[in-house]
Amino acid sequence: MSDYGGGDDDMQDFGENEFLDENLIDEEDIPADGYENDIDPDQPMQGEAALNSTDYADANQNNVVTSGDAGGSNTVKALKSKKIADENRTTTPYMTKYERARVLGTRALQISMGAPVLVDVESETDPLQIALKELREKKIPLVVRRYLPDGYYEDWKTEELL
Repeated sequence: MSDYGGGDDDMQDFGENEFLDENLIDEEDIPADGYENDIDPDQPMQGEAALNSTDYADANQNNVVTSGDAGGSNTVKALKSKKIADENRTTTPYMTKYERARVLGTRALQISMGAPVLVDVESETDPLQIALKELREKKIPLVVRRYLPDGYYEDWKTEELL
């Protein structure tokens, strides 16, 4: 008996009728030249399935794929239009502990992968300690993007955050 109920004899009938003659396709039922309903790639498609060349050009303009809602809010143009200008930002100029952890982790990873260090390191070899020193001196070249509930976002340079 298994943990999920029933015994081992639950699956006895599975696949028993797999090779009955009525389940197999006879060779005389297959046309000599293949199936007649195959699509010919040289012939243009008819009806709703046909792709209009202008549809393709519109959808791939500037390498943007429109997906999601009908407004196409996932496009690059829509995302750029949701950026709040620096002079109109409303969020606090203080870095949260979560943003600080993310910035330090990202910068430490960059340093450990060979990115140039932007501060003077005397004998420091730990990437996290180097990232902390860069943050103290406001030299980290990263931007914190804060999304607002309405879908708009604000970009803050780490030099601007306290």
